[in-house]
Amino acid sequence: MSHRPANKRTIGYGALVSIAALLPILSAQAHNVKTSSDVAALFHIEPDHNPKAGQSSRAWFVLTRKGGELIALEKCNCKLEVHQEPHKESSEPLLEPPLKAISAEQYQGVPGAEIVFPKAGIYELELSGTARDGQSFQPFELSYSVTVQSGEAAQPSIAPSPIAQVPTETAGSRNGWLLPGVAIAALLGVGVWLINRK
Repeated sequence: MSHRPANKRTIGYGALVSIAALLPILSAQAHNVKTSSDVAALFHIEPDHNPKAGQSSRAWFVLTRKGGELIALEKCNCKLEVHQEPHKESSEPLLEPPLKAISAEQYQGVPGAEIVFPKAGIYELELSGTARDGQSFQPFELSYSVTVQSGEAAQPSIAPSPIAQVPTETAGSRNGWLLPGVAIAALLGVGVWLINRK
């Protein structure tokens, strides 16, 4: 009768514990976090940080004050500008999409905007804001670089099709777990291999 050495099982469980520790990193990989003054912002653009030219993409920002308190759009005089790169500091923005309060993931009332990038290339999104009450947080300016892939411009139609009425976030959420799912499966495979290794 053969027995597995105890250290083999420990290595396997260690691998599984490592996988569990990596899950939050894998699920948050598509978010960018930056800080300015006493404000931090988590930025995401749908679908999956992979916008396409001529198609609507939803950008959103989770703003927090020092200490982690959420800053809802109703508490911020926020402004979003889109510049095509390269651009000069004094140049006029290509787009100034209006911000609206949206719900994204577990966040409620965060600033978001629908953006249609005119062509493929690199763009800079500049988000700035001041506290509506003049004191809750300091004025901030944040910028994010976005690479836009080529895509087909949306064709106007006479009557909307049922497919066109499907919300963008549904399509993005289906594909959003593909890369993390593959990575988790690979890491689980390594863990099982380590457990069963002789």
